[in-house]
Amino acid sequence: MTQIHAEMNRFLNDRLDWNLLRTFLVIMQERSVSRAAARMHLTQPAVSQALKRLEDTLGRTLIQRRGPHFEPTRAGEEVYRIASDIYGQMSRLETELDDSTDDITGSIRLLTVSRIDSSVYDGFLADFHRTYPRIDLQIEVMRSSDIISSLLQKTATAGLGLCRTPVDKLEQRCFLRQRYAMFCGRHHRLFGRPALTMDDLLAENFVSFTSDQIGDSLSPLTVFRDQRGFTGRIVASSASLEEVRRLIFAGYGIGCLPEHIVRDDVAQQRLWPLPPEEGIADVDVHLMWHRARKMNAAEQAFIDAMERTMQRYSLPERLATR
Repeated sequence: MTQIHAEMNRFLNDRLDWNLLRTFLVIMQERSVSRAAARMHLTQPAVSQALKRLEDTLGRTLIQRRGPHFEPTRAGEEVYRIASDIYGQMSRLETELDDSTDDITGSIRLLTVSRIDSSVYDGFLADFHRTYPRIDLQIEVMRSSDIISSLLQKTATAGLGLCRTPVDKLEQRCFLRQRYAMFCGRHHRLFGRPALTMDDLLAENFVSFTSDQIGDSLSPLTVFRDQRGFTGRIVASSASLEEVRRLIFAGYGIGCLPEHIVRDDVAQQRLWPLPPEEGIADVDVHLMWHRARKMNAAEQAFIDAMERTMQRYSLPERLATR
């Protein structure tokens, strides 16, 4: 047993305070004390104080602050993993002991962007169906802007989509953090060329997402091109990730795609990674719902189950595929 495990056991046995663990989980998920405070409807000083109490109790620094940003320490990462496991086990125990789950009926309308690649998400859907076999689920694929519009009109239970800035009336939780990078396809003239530089790309034409424009959900990609001085034109576009991927493979132009989604394409040499090596931008996929919408029992069960899943798995774990 590691020293951290021993300290956590003493904390749980002698000074049990689930609120401190819950607060720490939310801070880690949001990667921000201020966002954690907003999500928990607490003041920022109250959340900071809860973090300090947990650190003092365990005798370890859990988070290193760097201005508005922070990085978890090694101890912080381990405490997060242990606390997530504890909450996951508690949630499963509550479900096993709840004889009423089989009685919940109803329909859920979930809106989502195309191609959510996550074994955690796949496992969540399987577990949810086993737990609530009488709940019907309807999933519709659409653009992020349309998802947000539908949620604001209260015509759907929840959505999984891109949202650059908080939207009034909507709750949102970061579900996936995707790193976008530049690629070309097998039919492109740059395919297979080693040691490419940014200068080699500046005049190349682009395949783009329709939401890749200033002010829209993928505008960081536009900002990157503008700041680096790209002069090529956009020759093909689509709202669908699969179609953008297809057009890049076909050689219409270079383009940006989430790294974890096209990992196999790169391994099979269908796509070729381009500079910069560190990628272009992180783009978050959020779980969103209207905070004032009256949810039926099925819808509330879905939201609660999704939140428990996010408490249990870190952002990197949610990106893993199996």
